[in-house]
This record gives sequence, structure tokens and C-alpha cells, in this order.
Amino acid sequence: MFNSLIPLTRSLQNSENFFDRFFKDDFFTNAVSPMKVDIKDTADAYLLEAEIPGIEKEKLNIDYQNNYLTISANQVDELNEEKENYIRRERHSQKMSRSFYIENISADRIDAEYKNGVLKITLPKDDVNAQKKTIQIK
Repeated sequence: MFNSLIPLTRSLQNSENFFDRFFKDDFFTNAVSPMKVDIKDTADAYLLEAEIPGIEKEKLNIDYQNNYLTISANQVDELNEEKENYIRRERHSQKMSRSFYIENISADRIDAEYKNGVLKITLPKDDVNAQKKTIQIK
């Protein structure tokens, strides 16, 4: 009847190890988005600020479709270094995407600016929903 009981201290150690292993898994360390976003609701617009350091403006895409604003980036960096007999070549690829459901905005008046690793998007409010719009970044 009591054969399945485990001493409390041993049981706690096993559970701590389980949780440590579980949350230190690569899935959780890679699941954290490198794109930090703040959205502010003002009287006449939504102001979105996304921190995207190290990404070139030309590698950013912003789309608004069916009330979803999607910010995506795809950047590939390559480093070539040659010294005497030593050759080093490294590649780094970074892809990220975030989508936000934002309704009742005027897609024709969306404005975006990217400066010093911060993307600022102004989404003017409107009573009519737009269907699709690709936003140019200044």
C-alpha cells in the first residue's frame, strides 16, 4: 500500500531538476522574440514602436491585411576574414515576424519610420476597415 511513496526531499529534488531542464530547453530560449514591441492607444491613432536592432531597413517588411499588421525581417550576414594561412567565413541568418490584430484603422494613412534600430508605425484610426496595404518605411 505504501510502497509507492517517495521521501519528500527526494521528490522535491526530482521536481526541481525536471523544471530546470524543462525551462532551460532550447525551445524556451529560442522562443523569446528579439523584437520588443510597445503599442500605445491615443485618441486618433495607435502608435507602435518595435525595437529591431541590427536589422537593415531594406530587410524589413510591413503589411496590413484583414485587420492584421505584420512586421517581418529576413537578414543574412556574412563575414569573410583572411589573414596569412587563416581563413574565417561565418554566416548568420535571422528571421523574425510579429503580427497584431488592429481593426478600424485607415490603411491609406499608415506611416512608418525606422531609425537607430527602432521602427515607429502610426496607425490612424478610422471607421472603415481596409482590406490590404503594404507600408513603405522612411
